[in-house]
Amino acid sequence: MDDKTRTDKILSRKESGVGYVIFNNPERHNAVSLDMWAATTDILETFRDDPEVRVVVITGAGGKSFVSGADISKFESERSSMDAVKHYNVTVGKANATVAEFPKPTIAMIKGYCIGGGLGLALCCDMRIASENSKFGVPAAKLGLGYAYPGLKRLVDVVGPAFAKEIFYTGRQFDVPEALAMGLINRAVPGEELEGYVKNYADTIAGNAPLTLKAVKFIVGETVKDESQRDLARCNELVENCFTSQDYIEGRTAFMEKRKPVFTGK
Repeated sequence: MDDKTRTDKILSRKESGVGYVIFNNPERHNAVSLDMWAATTDILETFRDDPEVRVVVITGAGGKSFVSGADISKFESERSSMDAVKHYNVTVGKANATVAEFPKPTIAMIKGYCIGGGLGLALCCDMRIASENSKFGVPAAKLGLGYAYPGLKRLVDVVGPAFAKEIFYTGRQFDVPEALAMGLINRAVPGEELEGYVKNYADTIAGNAPLTLKAVKFIVGETVKDESQRDLARCNELVENCFTSQDYIEGRTAFMEKRKPVFTGK
């Protein structure tokens, strides 16, 4: 990552149009420290500017956890004073915002525990696909932690206010059937099938027209805003960009020729 934040606790790779961000702290269930949040932002900014990356998958190493939240063992060194807490929150907020505002499709591949800040991170992704043994929860009320508006709004946008309150009020862990019922995850598959399933999903998305995906992601984001805050001009611009693109010609031509289109994002 050149002069950007370096840590072996966050890994990345590119594979056939898909960028992977891997939380690599399995001995602590992929609990996240300050430098890990900063490195996540750096990797995502690199993927954002890389035209070869069309989809990003975020996951955890070790097979037992996606992300289990903040590394509580580092609270004394990273969150022991009000100034330290503010710095920590800014760093985490930037990482989450970078995911939430990422202009390309994002998938959280969840296997095992998805707790606290891990669930907050997963909610920043466009889709959440989990193994059938996964667990979800936010134990903030058990630790005396406050949750800021952006994170709570993302949860409410996904599951609605009643389930959001239940998740926070109880602080308990929810299983996959409960997560599906709440709309917290999109799909659940057996653990041994998860990586192949997500790879197939990511490859499918990566093979579709990037300008269409970009337009849809932006416009869907505008629909959940108050009407007075929606940028409808930008929505219209992105739609027009699709119809004036080379990819629109390629899509029509490939359909007539009964072949798979090769989109370039232009």
